[in-house]
Amino acid sequence: MKLRDQFKFVRQNIGKNKMRIFMTVLASAMGTTFLIVLASVGFGLHDTLLKDVMEQDIINEISIYGYDDGEYREINDQDISYFESLDNVRAVRPMNHLQQTPYYQIDDFHQAAETKSVDFTAEQQAGMKLSEGDYPTSDDEIIVGYHFAEDLHPIDVDYEDIFDEDGNQLDEHTYDGDLLGQSISFEIEKIDFEDNVETETFEVTVVGIVEEPSNEWQHSSTVYISEGLLSQMESFTEARNAHPYPSDEEIDLEAEKNYDEIYVHSDSLQHIQDLTTQLTDEHYYAYSVATEISQMNMLFNIAKAGLIFIGTIAVLIASIGIYNTMTMAVTERAPDIGIMKAIGANPKTIKQIFLLESSYIGILGALIGTAVAYLISFAVNLGIPLILEAVFNEELPEGLKFSVIPWSLIVIAIGICLIVTIISGSRPAKRATQIDVLKAMRRDL
Repeated sequence: MKLRDQFKFVRQNIGKNKMRIFMTVLASAMGTTFLIVLASVGFGLHDTLLKDVMEQDIINEISIYGYDDGEYREINDQDISYFESLDNVRAVRPMNHLQQTPYYQIDDFHQAAETKSVDFTAEQQAGMKLSEGDYPTSDDEIIVGYHFAEDLHPIDVDYEDIFDEDGNQLDEHTYDGDLLGQSISFEIEKIDFEDNVETETFEVTVVGIVEEPSNEWQHSSTVYISEGLLSQMESFTEARNAHPYPSDEEIDLEAEKNYDEIYVHSDSLQHIQDLTTQLTDEHYYAYSVATEISQMNMLFNIAKAGLIFIGTIAVLIASIGIYNTMTMAVTERAPDIGIMKAIGANPKTIKQIFLLESSYIGILGALIGTAVAYLISFAVNLGIPLILEAVFNEELPEGLKFSVIPWSLIVIAIGICLIVTIISGSRPAKRATQIDVLKAMRRDL
């Protein structure tokens, strides 16, 4: 008997018991749907977190905080030269943090802002983008964060009074001028051991504004100054990074400069892990987000495997119905099997017909279950964020997906369903080949 004739025979037999077949297919579809929807949660959260990490600028950078080969030391200019000499390095960004938080004043507005000393050429090579303006060309020029203007508030108004009941800054207390080209002043303090305070005022000009952060929850009002301006502050305070309290040890400001942080940018993402490993092996304190991706992938793969395993239990439960259906089919078709044997049908062909029927039921259920799973996944991604936002009154991160169904999950689900149905139908199919021809024909008479 040809395979096409076997398919035709199977379809004819399925049509004789539509209700029983329908319930069996429904059970198989429910098991497949449960497997796919359950595992899709793991795929959805994995894809969302991975996408969020990949969209961050820090994905292609390595943070270096120091060197320890038995004795810890900070990163210096020699280290920077070494980093720049490495293969696949696009830029090296040295950075120091001002050890004071000065109030930056423009007209009648001011704010306290974090201040960082950077190499603007290196920042530009690393990919710092500006929404307005250009990069500084002298020590008295600065770049400010995107939200710097929003954080400015009136000098003569109490900080608590500039906000409304919802925590939003009132329009009359909001700076609405253009920052570019504006002169800003700020004071640096020097405090001696008797707590006497001496101040010096610095005047700078805003020449650039950093691009808006990619994520809505990120807030940037940092002030970026040149290394030359930081050196002027250090000369006044007589302390590294303009710390307000001079050290009791004499500080040689002309000596080799040390840096709080160094950021090494690779020329492509595929080299970031190798560079991180190399620097770590050379006793640098090096870290990159890329090193966390492999660990995150491993944890999510374990979680997805666990969810698929739990979902497989539902398919196994559905296989009981398939086993029962095929067993009844063998019993009911005993006369047909006897006739097939009497006219010379091969037992292998008879077994193949019943395995084909059980596989047909399983695949049909898997396809229906897959279609239903897609509908449920769409409803979950649409409905759950609305419910959570309504209950907790908080806006969820943009692009968050609770359920994602990749093709790999569909293949896995259909494969599991097919294997389970074949196993469920194998014993009834074997029984069909063991039916005695004479008993089957006698029963028919």
